[in-house]
Amino acid sequence: MSAYRLILSVFVSLVLGLVAHAQIQSVGIAGDGEFTRITIASDSALRAEVFHDVTDGFRTLQLVSRDYTIGSDPYFGEPTGGVSAYTLDTDEIVFELDFPMMIVRELDLPPTGAESRHRLILDIAYVSEARFDQAATKDARRYARLLREGPDPIPQAVAVSAPTPEIPLAEPPTSKPWGIGPILDAVQQRKHVVVIDPGHGGHDPGALPVTGGKESDIVLQTALALKEELGRDPRYEVRLTRETDIYLEHEVRVTRARNWGADLFISLHADAARTADVSGASVYTISTTGERRIDGASNKYGWNLPIEDGTPDEVSGILEDLIKRETKSNSTIFAELLVPELAQAGPLLRNTHRQKNLFVLLAPDVPAVLVEIGFVTNRQDASRLKSERGRRKSARAIKRAIDAYFDRQDLLLASN
Repeated sequence: MSAYRLILSVFVSLVLGLVAHAQIQSVGIAGDGEFTRITIASDSALRAEVFHDVTDGFRTLQLVSRDYTIGSDPYFGEPTGGVSAYTLDTDEIVFELDFPMMIVRELDLPPTGAESRHRLILDIAYVSEARFDQAATKDARRYARLLREGPDPIPQAVAVSAPTPEIPLAEPPTSKPWGIGPILDAVQQRKHVVVIDPGHGGHDPGALPVTGGKESDIVLQTALALKEELGRDPRYEVRLTRETDIYLEHEVRVTRARNWGADLFISLHADAARTADVSGASVYTISTTGERRIDGASNKYGWNLPIEDGTPDEVSGILEDLIKRETKSNSTIFAELLVPELAQAGPLLRNTHRQKNLFVLLAPDVPAVLVEIGFVTNRQDASRLKSERGRRKSARAIKRAIDAYFDRQDLLLASN
């Protein structure tokens, strides 16, 4: 940190005036550099402002906090994913970057049934040097204004929980990256094709809820609600693999998604367990074992990758590997965006993002996840998923994650 920044930092600590201290209990970083997530867990809400900064050619993200201390036994994860190092000073946390990365999403999550701590989540993504430097210039003015005027008043904490039945369900706003409006305006608009796959159907009812009915009906009604939510947004073209109570073979579902030019494939299911106390949503992406099946399934069902005719075999092999690697990466990114949104719709299963060898995730060029929206063998989950209100909350949670995913895609496109 330069002497100038150090002096400013001292002034900031005096200006902010700590009111209530949130104890930081862990800092975790995960990602591949193209997309990286920073998670800061604390015992109470951590209120902070984040600044992009360039000093002496070094790029950093600086989280200036009003009210934090370090817990007695904190966990600090290893820096990775484009973050070379990070330090916790008395009034700020500084993340040193290997290359330019911008904040594209910020989430402040309250405790849930599966997680007792507050979490501040910062999603950062690779951008051009010019884009980062432009943001740093704007943030320098924000930082100077903070020094002159002091922080905004700390708002009254608001607990996020399921609204009571008497209150109409309000759709939460989609979280947009800071300053994304002008960036997205510059991107050539096109419709993103989202394919929703309601599991089971027809002669295959799926799991049977303890409250009566069929899993196949629950996921179909949820899929129709999600289609309705997405249909209000002109950015999306939405397709369902089935819209009635019919059964489709797994390869038909994947083939339809590829033929429709899917940019994202979401298979909806409801889980079942041997014991009735297991509850919560979960998200699956392809496992290592499943990855080994992709080439065989592609050859068997004609899922040919769009490699130009005449390309040498060795080059074709490299290009195919790159496509499959990017598909897996984007599937993981969407799953990570989806988890905190599902937490606002209901409980989460522990280790919410999981990997499994599932046929519907085998498309080599379509990012795909399978979402278990709850356990029909748990009475509370089953009642929630059989209600219009509960299904609508799940649909809106998935829609917010879809928005965040394509906001990120558009941002990266505009930054290249």
